[in-house]
Amino acid sequence: MPRRRSRVRPRVAGVRVEACAKLNLGLAVGPKRPDGFHDLATIFQSISLADTLLARPARRGFTLRVRHENAALRGGRARPEAGVPRGADNLVLRAARLLARHAGLEAGARFELVKRIPAGAGLGGGSADAAATLAALAALYGIRLARAERLGLAAQLGTDVPFATLGGTALGLGRGERLSPLGLERPFRALIAVPRWRVLTGPAFAQIDRNKYGLTVWSRNLRLAQSLGRKSLSPDRALLLGNSFEAVLGRREADFISLRSRLERAGLCSIHMTGSGSAVFGILADRVSAAGVIARFVGKEALYEARSTRRALMLRTL
Repeated sequence: MPRRRSRVRPRVAGVRVEACAKLNLGLAVGPKRPDGFHDLATIFQSISLADTLLARPARRGFTLRVRHENAALRGGRARPEAGVPRGADNLVLRAARLLARHAGLEAGARFELVKRIPAGAGLGGGSADAAATLAALAALYGIRLARAERLGLAAQLGTDVPFATLGGTALGLGRGERLSPLGLERPFRALIAVPRWRVLTGPAFAQIDRNKYGLTVWSRNLRLAQSLGRKSLSPDRALLLGNSFEAVLGRREADFISLRSRLERAGLCSIHMTGSGSAVFGILADRVSAAGVIARFVGKEALYEARSTRRALMLRTL
């Protein structure tokens, strides 16, 4: 229930949040539920590729300025703004309005967002930005939120926003919002390739439904996902879950197979899509250098190096 409205003075001059992207080390899609969503079983992992959100107080209302930085070690999108919603549809502004209504906050904020996470590629950039906004605005005005309260607000903004709030390594069930923290056996590095083509999530789910996803397959994947949390998790074990979206790429299947093959030849292993795509990642073995893989890689896709992290949000007051 929203709290009584009140004008609150800012507690600090500003807040800076580093908002981390995520990988789905494994992602199994189950049958459609009565609410229209699909059951999911996924292993989330926070990674070091991150956007930066800066929040400063304003008397009323919320504004957002977006700046793009190319964090790719090689390549990068010619139009980095593509896929980032403008105006009121941006998740930063949606998250700010949601928290303001919930907390009865009449004061506002000016947000500056530095985008490094490629948009619409399955890396959870928008979700990370939404989670960062909830944390930044709460810190800016001293709004205290219980863990369940913060996660409830996050879930209203999107399926991946609760994980983007908590971060680390976690098993996600339900729509992905039912989270169980997992212990990562050891840190790892990954190389991420982002092609120019994108996968539309809605049509991909629809194709899974048309394929009449078997309950037997889903039950097996669900048991596998649940078993992964019983001891320290290695990326290789999580990757056994696969990614259901790789089977419904349609005309992009050949592009995905080509990209995976070229990454394998360059020296990556255990290569999968993250989320519904189109970003594809592979684990860098301990003695394999990212620079060497990039030098051997043949293709025009943007390449990013990232490491696993234990947190999704790093907040600092100004």
